Amino acid sequence: MDEKIIAVQAMQDYIETHIDEMISLADLSKVSMYSPWYAHRLFKEYTNYTPSDYIRRLKLSKSAIKLRDEKTKIVEIAFEMGFQSVDGYQRAFAREFGCNPSEYTKHPIPLQLFIPYGVIYNQIRKEQREVVEEKNIHVQLFHKPRRKVLVKRGYQAKDYFEYCEEVGCDVWGLLTSIKSISGEPVCLWLPKRYRKEGTSEYVQGVEVPMEYDGTIPEGFDIIELPEADYLMFQGKPFLEEDYCQAIESVQLAIEKYRPEAMGYRFDQENPRVQLEPIGARGYIEMLPVQKI
Repeated sequence: MDEKIIAVQAMQDYIETHIDEMISLADLSKVSMYSPWYAHRLFKEYTNYTPSDYIRRLKLSKSAIKLRDEKTKIVEIAFEMGFQSVDGYQRAFAREFGCNPSEYTKHPIPLQLFIPYGVIYNQIRKEQREVVEEKNIHVQLFHKPRRKVLVKRGYQAKDYFEYCEEVGCDVWGLLTSIKSISGEPVCLWLPKRYRKEGTSEYVQGVEVPMEYDGTIPEGFDIIELPEADYLMFQGKPFLEEDYCQAIESVQLAIEKYRPEAMGYRFDQENPRVQLEPIGARGYIEMLPVQKI
């Protein structure tokens, strides 16, 4: 793999793990093993952001989640995120999201959060990969309650990559800003009963309670899903650069799995669910099932 891409990914990884600290160009230079000038140039070339803009946007997005979920004072978050003053933080927040943090704390609305993607992933997708086998896949039965899901539909997409080409990858940032009963956004393969004519099978969304009466972002739909049993297929933790193999391993295991041994059959009337591939927990998909 191109050493420049590896260097930029190293800088992105360093920023993610040190976002609560003061990050200097010298720090990024050190992890990239290039000069400060060249590290800055590479970062801008491959991410379309200068390091300072990238860090600022990521800090603001993480602060928005804290304001939404934690009883934390604005002044504490401002200094925790490395801003020199509360006023500076408030102005930056308003420029980024179009509302001030005090308003947002009282009435959280969907925000377009900055969710950066590692530059290494596009390169990995282009490279030829070895055939994978399913192994160490954990299967667990659990129950999902009746719920609503705010979804952004595509046009013909049947998987993540097609969806991003049709809709863009920024949808995830908006979904992440909406508090979910499952703790995170979801990707769904919708059965025909939940699809509109001319829209995609694969969608991204966020699960909310049935009593949800908050803002529905422009271009989104809301659907109601019944309570249902699911089988969760979870692979072992993986290195981020191995995410494609991790996904394929779980999906291969799903293809070969026979739920009849547990007294269930796969339910074609409810959506299949995909969670964000996160290396530390392993790749996860959930398939609806019914008792035989």
